[in-house]
Amino acid sequence: MFLWFIGTAVIAVWYVFRDERFDYRLLVVGALLPELDALFGGMRWMHSLAFSVALLIVVMAASVGRRPRRKLLLGLAIGTFLHLVFDGAWATTDVFWWPFTGASIGDEPLPSVQRGWWNVPLEAAGLAIVVWAWRRAGLSDAARRRAVLGNGRLFEPVVRADTVIH
Repeated sequence: MFLWFIGTAVIAVWYVFRDERFDYRLLVVGALLPELDALFGGMRWMHSLAFSVALLIVVMAASVGRRPRRKLLLGLAIGTFLHLVFDGAWATTDVFWWPFTGASIGDEPLPSVQRGWWNVPLEAAGLAIVVWAWRRAGLSDAARRRAVLGNGRLFEPVVRADTVIH
C-alpha cells in the first residue's frame, strides 16, 4: 500500500492548510515511513503515537530560529501522523499507545496485512487522489514536474504569460 498513504496525506494537507508554499516532498516520505516497520516483521514503534510525537519534538528542536527548515521538516512529522490515521493504527492499542501500554510491542501484523483484500479499493481510491493531484498540479508538463521536485510546491498557482493580473 503506497498510493493510499500518498493520496490521503496530500489531499488532507491540501484541504486543511491550503498553503501554496507547502513542501509536499517530505510529507510523502513521512506518510510512507511507518511502513518500514514491515522490515521488522509487523507493527512496531513507527506505528506508535510516541514515534510521531518524538519526531515532531525533534523537528521543532532542530529548527529553532530556522523557519524555512522547520516548514520543510514539519511535512515529515505531519506525514507520520497522517499515516497512523489512514492506516487505522489506533485500532491496535498495544502498539499505538506503546510504551504506555507496556515495554513489549507484541507481534501484530501491519494494518495493511490485516485488511487483506480491503486494500484493493483503498489503493484504488489512493490512485484516484494521486491522479487528481497530478492533473490539478499540472504535472503532465515536464518543466512543472522539475519545479515540484525542486521546491516541493505541488499546488502553487500557475501564472501564464497571457494572464493579466490586476
